[in-house]
Amino acid sequence: MFDIKPVSDVIGAEVSGADLAEVDDAAFDEIQLAWMEHCVLLFRDQKIDAGELVAFSKRFGELDIAPPNENGEGGFGGFSEVLVLSNVKENGKAIGALGNAEAQWHTDMNYLDKPPTGSVLLSVEVPDKGGDTGFSNMYRALEDLPSSIRQRVEGLKIKHDSSTNSGGYLREGAEPVTDVTTCPGAIHPIIRTHPETGRKALYLGRRRSAYIMGMSLEGSELLLDELWAHASQPKYAWHHQWRIGDVVIWDNRCSMHRRDSFDDSKRRIMHRTQIMGDRPF
Repeated sequence: MFDIKPVSDVIGAEVSGADLAEVDDAAFDEIQLAWMEHCVLLFRDQKIDAGELVAFSKRFGELDIAPPNENGEGGFGGFSEVLVLSNVKENGKAIGALGNAEAQWHTDMNYLDKPPTGSVLLSVEVPDKGGDTGFSNMYRALEDLPSSIRQRVEGLKIKHDSSTNSGGYLREGAEPVTDVTTCPGAIHPIIRTHPETGRKALYLGRRRSAYIMGMSLEGSELLLDELWAHASQPKYAWHHQWRIGDVVIWDNRCSMHRRDSFDDSKRRIMHRTQIMGDRPF
């Protein structure tokens, strides 16, 4: 039904011929299979509104309610599931979340007991340069992990700090972390099993204030540094250059992502939905 072509040797595929405003069951089945194979899917030239974005996203599962932006507001266009990601300010007030931040590799909301399955991101306005989004294959990173390190991490779990978001901002009501061994957050296995493909992937979350359970602080820091140095190698990643009307969906269970820097005087507006997930195992 569609033309599906890999966008790199390691992760991602572009799906041509799809109108996400009109996806029937047969079309969705093909999209779902491609998503499981490629971890990240790109759809160009989509002309969809907030309601159509929500309707398409709901085919993958129940959606999270978008958290409030830094301005205290949530949702967009009457849809509480849509989060606005933007650096734009109108009348001195931010219209979206994260601004010009979020430039580090991470998975979304790993501090939750049940992190999201994945996210759907629509580009509304993009700068002419910068602001690209990178995606990294954590299946491949685990497959290439040196046996000496893999033997050390088998069965180990990371506590994922919940005090800050991916942009490094302290969450409302949270206290600054002074001891990562006692910080708040969910605990998940370093090697997780994808519930649909059955494949295993590295699951690191984000580096800030992470702690490997049962280890000394020094030992945890050293091992985390090794894991991140390995997982963040460019050979595992593809960076997408956004155009208006692009929709990208990524699998939070087997990939990491990051946004490249851009000139904060340039406008960038994205609309995101998140698919609710299950407890990693």
